[in-house]
Amino acid sequence: MRPGPTDRTVGPTTFTGPFILNRTDFTGGGIDSLPIETRSIGNVAFDQRIRDLVMDYGCEGACQLVQEMIVTALKIGRDDLSVADLKLFNRALKELRYAARVFGRYTERRKVAVFGSARTPPSAPESAVAREFGRRMCEEGYMMITGGGDGIMGAAQEGAGREESFGLNIRLPFEQRANEVIHGDPKLINFNYFFTRKLNFVKETHAIALLPGGFGTLDEGFEVLTLMQTGKGRIFPIVLLDKPDGTYWVTILEFLKDHLLKQGLVSPEDFNFFYLARDVEDAVAHIGHFYKNFVSYRWVRRQLVVRLQEALTPEGIADLDRRFGHLLISGGFEITCALPEEVNQPEIAHLPRLLFTPHRRHFGELRALIDAINDAPTVPGEPAEAVPGAGV
Repeated sequence: MRPGPTDRTVGPTTFTGPFILNRTDFTGGGIDSLPIETRSIGNVAFDQRIRDLVMDYGCEGACQLVQEMIVTALKIGRDDLSVADLKLFNRALKELRYAARVFGRYTERRKVAVFGSARTPPSAPESAVAREFGRRMCEEGYMMITGGGDGIMGAAQEGAGREESFGLNIRLPFEQRANEVIHGDPKLINFNYFFTRKLNFVKETHAIALLPGGFGTLDEGFEVLTLMQTGKGRIFPIVLLDKPDGTYWVTILEFLKDHLLKQGLVSPEDFNFFYLARDVEDAVAHIGHFYKNFVSYRWVRRQLVVRLQEALTPEGIADLDRRFGHLLISGGFEITCALPEEVNQPEIAHLPRLLFTPHRRHFGELRALIDAINDAPTVPGEPAEAVPGAGV
């Protein structure tokens, strides 16, 4: 059944709208399927001391992983690494921990990240578009994530408002500073490293809007596309926004088609990952369509489990088999309930699942499949196990 409106306090704000918990592995299940690494220091007495330390400190929810991190840290200490390496590892882990704590108070809210130039003046038409996009996405129940700077970022946060915004600022010797909207807010996170900052953009967002920008904007946008293309990152909607009659993204898309696509450096299905929006309302509608029925997905061994708000009808399943059966290693699409491996996410255990075994390639076609799932007819409110003939 599709989640209905609720009124709950999340962090310091009260939000009325649909809540979807964001305890989702940003790799789409790749982390959950990783092999268990050794949790031994190679000395029985030391291993027991580490286990005792973890238990005594109260790390009850993830004691084995905390134990493993301590073992890794001790091994690093024996590796005769440079002080520069040790500072990098230490600082990166601290940044990741702090950011996770900040975002952890807002796991029930979907978020959209906006990338764009910090140099765009507030009066520019691109800033007006970013401002309106921030306002509209906030109306749709989303929180806003930007790099925390001025220009496009500041305009998007101005539209969304301070309480609905996160700023992921980067310490630079010039140019970058927190904008007035997010400056001093506890949801402003300052990073020393670009890679920890980028990781949090990808890890915490449910959609991305790209507006005109420089090297940084293109770098962030293409890195997200690369993660999706290679299956190393979650698939979510990416919209390209420009000023009215703007040619920024049109010119870049022409380059991609005339040079990369024609030379076989990318595939036609890779263009499914992003959408050139006509205007703000078109961009908002595109993001909303992605979550019309789709909730999230994760890998369980070779199978892909897609969580849905409502189960698909047998006719809808048959249409997916016909249109996307070539993506599967074997079998077809099947409606089922939560798998035992999903026990760590009880808050979505009630949702129906679409289960299938795809080849781990052509992820652009998987993006098209999600659109087809959202357009497929559903059985409103009926439990997954009660759907007759599903997957046949």
